[in-house]
Amino acid sequence: MKQNYVIVRGDRSGVFFGELEKENGQEVLLKNVRKIWRWDGACAIEQLAVDGVLESKKINCQFTVIVDSIIVKDVIQLIPCTDKSIESLKSVHVWKQ
Repeated sequence: MKQNYVIVRGDRSGVFFGELEKENGQEVLLKNVRKIWRWDGACAIEQLAVDGVLESKKINCQFTVIVDSIIVKDVIQLIPCTDKSIESLKSVHVWKQ
């Protein structure tokens, strides 16, 4: 079964990258998910979903640790990721204190 990775933008909750488990209106359940605080090497989340980030710009990205699952209740944008994007975004180092 192919992984169903997406980029989700919440109205107030932020931007997330993970596997779409369930969708119900403005609420989604994601698994194996990271919050994307900051990125470099893509102009917008649409480009993140298509291309990922440039290899040379990954050092400037801030992606959280991976959590098993999360429910985002304020979804305003949900974009399927390409295989290229999935590979790129999965390889961004973990940002933590």
